[in-house]
Amino acid sequence: MTALTADRLGAAAIIPPIAVGAAAGWINGMLLAKGKVPSFIATMGAMVVYRGIVLLFTRGAPVSIEDEQFLDTYTNRTLGIPHSVIIGLVLTLVAYGIINRTVFGREVRAIGGGERVAILTGIQVDRVKISMYVLLGALCGIAGLLQGARAMAATAQLGEGLELDVIAAVVVGGTPLTGGVGSVVGTILGVLIITLLSNGMNMIGVDPYLQNIVKGIVLVCAVFVTIDRKKIGIIK
Repeated sequence: MTALTADRLGAAAIIPPIAVGAAAGWINGMLLAKGKVPSFIATMGAMVVYRGIVLLFTRGAPVSIEDEQFLDTYTNRTLGIPHSVIIGLVLTLVAYGIINRTVFGREVRAIGGGERVAILTGIQVDRVKISMYVLLGALCGIAGLLQGARAMAATAQLGEGLELDVIAAVVVGGTPLTGGVGSVVGTILGVLIITLLSNGMNMIGVDPYLQNIVKGIVLVCAVFVTIDRKKIGIIK
């Protein structure tokens, strides 16, 4: 959506990907909250569908981004700091405020800590879940925009494989897959650790295929260390 609208909207081309991302998040949230589809299956399955839609519309060809205003806005630097980093820091502060300073953030934590208890306390669990997915979908739209701006083009394969890095970063940052515990700051530290790991392996010339093995081992070890086994009666 960014690539298709950048030439007409310029810097305002951030709006379509946010809207489409939020809509995709709403669909995912509905699958989880109303359809009772496990979150992992809902999001991974939807990812395949959305990527297929992009391939259908583009026929697999990249869509270039040439608008100078758009590229200047999202790829230039201010005081030596890339605009993508500035945007990321602003979004981090917003996320921190939402999670730690709002009722919505406390409800999210409560649901992660114990959904049955959250229901008994009067929290509208389905509403919170859907709202969270809408928010995350909008953030994914911004992430896609920044990736497209960096590559000056968009393809259906852009960002493919990053889901493993994302999961690893979140878990390494101290958020167990059982939920209820975690922080934005911890997640940022997890991102830095995974990024340094990837860049470090590139710098010392580790085989790209071996890098995937290392990342997979890191993810499994992080889950093993952080998972709260008391919350899981049976491991499936």
